[in-house]
Amino acid sequence: MSLSLALTGLVLAADQPTVEKPTGFFGALATAAQWFIGLFNEGGKVFVGLLTGIIPTLIVLLTFVNALIVLIGPDKINRLGEVAARPGLVYYPLRYLILPALSVFFLTNPMCYTMGQFLPEKYKPAFYDSQVSFVHPITGLFPHANAGELFVFLGIAAGITGLGGQIGDLAIRYFLVGLVVCFIRGCFTEFITFRMTSRRPVTKEAAA
Repeated sequence: MSLSLALTGLVLAADQPTVEKPTGFFGALATAAQWFIGLFNEGGKVFVGLLTGIIPTLIVLLTFVNALIVLIGPDKINRLGEVAARPGLVYYPLRYLILPALSVFFLTNPMCYTMGQFLPEKYKPAFYDSQVSFVHPITGLFPHANAGELFVFLGIAAGITGLGGQIGDLAIRYFLVGLVVCFIRGCFTEFITFRMTSRRPVTKEAAA
């Protein structure tokens, strides 16, 4: 009985047609199509991972930060912007370090740029340069600040974790280096702005 079943299986297997993989031009098209679909399949896996991972945390964090802003009050942050507009080297860290960091944290991107309304025109280019350089480094620790471009940090984190590094250590270093770059760019851009504006006739608006 078993011998007959084995023979029957061999006959059926021999009768089944085999399809050879296409070669040449059509083979290249088939390979490209398979790669194209595979790319979206991998994207779907990443999306599912985000839904079960960082997105719920991000939503809770957004709720917490919004509640914190209401408790502190936007008027206090506005007063900080007015103080940062004062002239003098002592206000440089406030204008190009503390104010940009707090603006991104509380107002998030892109509303953080509106904090520049409290600064004179001569400081606005430097503040913007300082502000825009910090919207990515903050996402490692506080992803709510720039959630739409969180993929920048996640892309870096994927490479670091793949090498065995810790994502928490990366987030802290990313944040601290961002603060340093934020301050340096603000100071240099202010210097460049003053040099360029000094070559033009001074107007009342520029001197304000």
